[in-house]
Formats: sequence, structure tokens, C-alpha cells
Amino acid sequence: MTDIKKQTPRTLARLPRGLGDRGPADLAATEKMLAAIRKSYELYGFEAVETPFIEYTDALGKFLPDLDRPNEGVFSFQDDDEQWLSLRYDLTAPLARYVAENFDRLPKPYRSYRTGYVFRNEKPGPGRFRQFMQFDADTVGAASPAADAELCMMAADTLEALGIKRGEYVVKVNNRKVLDGVLEAIGLSGEENVGRRLTVLRAIDKLDKFGFEGVAQLLGPGRKDESGDFTKGAGLDDGAISRVLSFSGAKVSGGASSAGASDVALVNLQESVASSERGLEGIRELASIRDLIDAAGYSDRIRIDPSVVRGLEYYTGPVFEAELTFEVQGEDGKPIRFGSVGGGGRYDGLVARFRGEPVPATGFSIGVSRLYAALKAIGSPIVTGAPQHGPVVVLVLDKSAEDMARYQTFVTTLRSEGIAAELYLGSSGMNAQLKYADKRGSICAVIQGSNERDKGEIAIRDLVLGAELAASTKDRADYLELRARAQFTVPESDLVKAVREVLGRHAS
Repeated sequence: MTDIKKQTPRTLARLPRGLGDRGPADLAATEKMLAAIRKSYELYGFEAVETPFIEYTDALGKFLPDLDRPNEGVFSFQDDDEQWLSLRYDLTAPLARYVAENFDRLPKPYRSYRTGYVFRNEKPGPGRFRQFMQFDADTVGAASPAADAELCMMAADTLEALGIKRGEYVVKVNNRKVLDGVLEAIGLSGEENVGRRLTVLRAIDKLDKFGFEGVAQLLGPGRKDESGDFTKGAGLDDGAISRVLSFSGAKVSGGASSAGASDVALVNLQESVASSERGLEGIRELASIRDLIDAAGYSDRIRIDPSVVRGLEYYTGPVFEAELTFEVQGEDGKPIRFGSVGGGGRYDGLVARFRGEPVPATGFSIGVSRLYAALKAIGSPIVTGAPQHGPVVVLVLDKSAEDMARYQTFVTTLRSEGIAAELYLGSSGMNAQLKYADKRGSICAVIQGSNERDKGEIAIRDLVLGAELAASTKDRADYLELRARAQFTVPESDLVKAVREVLGRHAS
């Protein structure tokens, strides 16, 4: 006889790198988190819209800074009509397409929010995923710095609504026009220098991680990390490196309030771009944002910080990041700082790509997965609330057609009263069925054997109480006696009442 196992090779069950599975507890906690963010966004007058996962590649454009993949950071494929399609890499580029396509019927300014998965064809690593969730809010059609300031204030309010205390986060603001002024001064303007500009941006973005020495290496010939991997630098000369580092270090060091830090940073930045009109225009916009922030009473949470650059090329003005400042202890005992959990900025050129006319726009995006991990670390009630309980499980002790119909009636009765219930559909015996209910996180089980059936009764097993009582003793006789206290019998007509009673004991 032929061995089937030898004929059919087994497929290896494996998850692709940079992706993750999520169970019911994580899904439920994420939904609570999303609901809190949604409520905060709606409080600011933003309305929901949804765009698809897939867009025409040319509609998305190519703005990602990652050049280490064959199709430059985007998952793409060709349709049967030879049109190139791509999985969206953020929620902003699809919004620009949506606004341009529906421009005449949308109110202006147009204020919307969106949430969903985005995809990056990048080398995965710790904290770097190929699929992750974002939650964005954008204002399209408003050129005023007030629109940028409002998003920064909303970011602060949203973090606090999620359980992050004031003083445990900061919203940092910069302006790409100021950085453009610096790059212009060192000879990196023009389309021919796009790649080197992006390298400079990525280097500045690593300031908190590598310090000035590490950033200087990334701005110059390159940097070798502890593992021996080499990152090619921007190839700037010493004078240009000094100019960029001077810009990056324009923020005030510790000891000043956020408001004072913003004032000092503006003065220092103005000195860095004194010869650039575009840079000075950025300074004026930052000053306007600072004044609005101060007037609204947010200066203790939002500050000007030149280290914020944002990696995407499409930003044209103010850029901002929401950063968590607290540390938690990792599994290895070492401190972990989550850093940036959201960011955004002004992108006045994205909609214009489709319409051929200037359309101002600005937006803010929360990195849901990263922020969720931070909320779990600090024990925020948003994600660490009451545990998710499984359904009431109706056990199957007799499998005749008549008995199965009666068991199904119990399930239907419970469901009709709004109680989640499940008929056990496996082939195991009573003890295994009870273990199954435990694994499902069920609070109680409904049991009817022949003895209960003949009397027109049902037994209700309180699984939570049973587990607590069983844990209180190791003596078998005591255990059996205690377990009996966790089970009681009622008439079939009292099924719903009895189940509600048990569920009510453990409601939280």
C-alpha cells in the first residue's frame, strides 16, 4: 500500500517577515483605541472617508525615501490591461487622488479622516513592518498656518484621550522650507539632487539615535554600525556638514519650557537660513504656528524643533511629529523609548499633480501599531480594560437528532435574548468540552444529560467560579465539593435568567 504522507510533501506553515497575526484580544483592544481616536478627530470636525488598498501606480507617485528595494518601497503589479497598480504606502497620496477626482462636489476646506492598512516593500526589522495601520486626519483647501497648528493641537488632545499624560509626550514642529533653505545654501537644490537631499533628511532624522558624530558620518562618507553593516552617506564636504549640523542643533537644550524652547529655536533657525528667502518664509510660518499654539494654551505640549524632518519627499511646509518621552522596561530589563508615534505636515503639491493648480493641504497620521504597543506598556485602560469573554457554550452529551435539536433550541433562546452562545460541534466528551469552553474564555456552560432532560431541567456551570475554587485547594475531595458549588440546576424555562445571573457575577 502506498504511503500517502510520502507522496504529498507538507507545506511549511510560516508567516512572511514583516507581517503579523492578531488574536481576538488584540483586535478588541485595537477597536477601543480606534474608537477613541475617531471620537477625538470628530470633535475637531473631521468626517470619515475610505479609499481602496490599491491605486494606479502613477496616481500614488513615488515619494518614499527608501531606495533599497527593486520597486523602491512599493508593492506593485501589472493589471490585465497593462496598467501598473500598487498597494498604497500611506493614506495621504490616495486622499489627494480622491479629492482631485471629486473636487467640485466636496466642501472646501475639506476635512476628513481615514484609517486602514498601508504597505511598504522594505527590508523588515524590529519595529519595521511591511503592513501596518495608520489613522489620518487632513484639511485640504486651507493655506493658513492655523490649519497646521490645529492638527498639532488635535494630536496632543488625542494622545491624552488615549491615556498618555501631559508631560509624557511632546508634539514637535519644524518647516521643510527652513530645511530647503539650508540645502539650497549647500548646493543641493534642483531635481538632480533629490537622492542626496533624501539622504540628508534621513541623516538628520537619526540625530536622537546616533548623535552629532553619527549624523556627521551619514552626511559625509557613510557610517558603519556595530554589526559591520555600512550605510552610504550623502557625500557632503566639511563646510556643508557643519552647516547642516548647525541647523539640526538649533533647538535649545534641556532646562527651558516648551514655549521658551520654541522662541530660542526660532532665533537660532533664523541665523541658519539668513541668506535664504525660502528659509525665512518657513521661519515666519513657524512663528505664526507658535503664536497660535501659545494663544490656545498648548505651548507646554507643542514646541518648535528643527530635528523634525519627516522622510516623505512630498512635504512642502510645516512638518510635525508626536513623540512619547517616557521610558519603559523591556523584556531584557533595558529601558525602551517608543519615540515618534505619529506625524505629518503640509503637502501643497499632491492634489496639484492631478489638477494643475495649487491646492493647499495638511495632515496628521497616527501609527496605530506603534502607539498600541506604547499604550500596552503604560497600562492604558484603552487597551488593558476588561478581558474579552467567549460565548456561553451549550454542551452536547447526547447526539441523537432529537437531542441535537433540543440543544440547538437552548442556543437559539440565548441568542434571541442578546446573549452570545455556541453549540459545541466537536466530537469530544464532557470534560474535553468544558476544557474547550475554558479555552474560549467562556464564563459559563449549559449542560443537559439524560438525568436533567428527564426532569425538564438544565445545569449551569459557572466556569470562572469553578476555576477559582479549584485553585484554592489541592485535595481531591475538597475539589469535588467545591466544584459542585460552581454548578446548579434550574428548570429549562429559567435558562436565560440563570445564565444572566452567572454572567452578571463576573461583569466588569
